[in-house]
Amino acid sequence: MITHDTPVLRVAGRPVARYVTRPELPARLSPRPYLHPVTTLSGTAVTELSPADHTHHLGVGVAVPDVEGHNFWGGRTYVRDQGPTELDNHGAQRHSAFQLRDPDGFVEELRWVASGAELLRERRTVAATELTDTAWALDFTFSLTNVTPDPLSIGSPATNGRPGAAYGGFFWRARKEAETPRAFTADREGEPAVHGTRADWLALAGTGWTLVFAGATDRSRQDPWFVRTAEYPGVGASLASDERLPIPPGDTVVRRIVTVVADGTLDRGEAAVLVRKAVSQ
Repeated sequence: MITHDTPVLRVAGRPVARYVTRPELPARLSPRPYLHPVTTLSGTAVTELSPADHTHHLGVGVAVPDVEGHNFWGGRTYVRDQGPTELDNHGAQRHSAFQLRDPDGFVEELRWVASGAELLRERRTVAATELTDTAWALDFTFSLTNVTPDPLSIGSPATNGRPGAAYGGFFWRARKEAETPRAFTADREGEPAVHGTRADWLALAGTGWTLVFAGATDRSRQDPWFVRTAEYPGVGASLASDERLPIPPGDTVVRRIVTVVADGTLDRGEAAVLVRKAVSQ
């Protein structure tokens, strides 16, 4: 699953993430670039790649289950009045080139291709920044442009009839441990309370590590959080929660998510301080 071009992000000289641009994956996993492993500054891994429970979960990246009927998430497709269904509708995100590549980040061009046609062109900007001796921030921005002559729209299982399953967009598959991780916002606690909420930031805390996610633009802050802890540990920002997201020809959708990656278990106050510092940099 590892290919030739795998940049390593570094913070203060320490490797904290590897980016795989051309993964060798079967079509049903919707091949796409991803970050894995991502680690804390002390070296604790906080991502998983193709775990047994969801083999199409690929570390950190952008995954969308429905782009005009094409699956860029992997696995089965949720079909209205039918449920999860195996379909031959998988697309792929193809790395085109790096516009910029430094030890602490890169700017990348990608093509979203399905059924032999390019649907979207993406510009992805990723940067790693030191926050403290025990925390750093992953700044992840993606811009999706409709390069077809026709309108496109992004959907999710929720918009296709499965309540509570509005996944699709930025997604982080976290490390699965014996203990269920804690999920919390500034005023809510636990998966049922934080899933689907619109909050300035959301934290996922495991054994000796904490991730704090924040939308870093006005539009990104409007997207609700998709959160799983009991079934598996994962956090995403939903592009299509209540209705499909239209992208007219030539138009661009932009989202920016900043994630604090910290050693130790942060409390609410510590999480809030670090995420404010990360977003303001």
